[in-house]
Amino acid sequence: MGEMRFELKPVDERPKRSFKKGSKYNPIIDRFLIEKHDLVKVEVKDKNVGYIRYYLNRLIISRGMKDRVKASVVDGGIYLEKIR
Repeated sequence: MGEMRFELKPVDERPKRSFKKGSKYNPIIDRFLIEKHDLVKVEVKDKNVGYIRYYLNRLIISRGMKDRVKASVVDGGIYLEKIR
């Protein structure tokens, strides 16, 4: 086998992970923020609840709302909660 060629380039910092801004789950978060309720159950048909919770939390983090909103799964249901 031949020798592998590569380069190492110095950087000041690691880039932050970014997510698509056009996510189909953004409207769920947008509507929840408009609603007056502090806790809601999210129902999405034909999707794994763990996947949806993970994706909602990733969107919450990427939108800078980690201290105000969280998504969780309890007994097979997905919940969005406003943190006070």
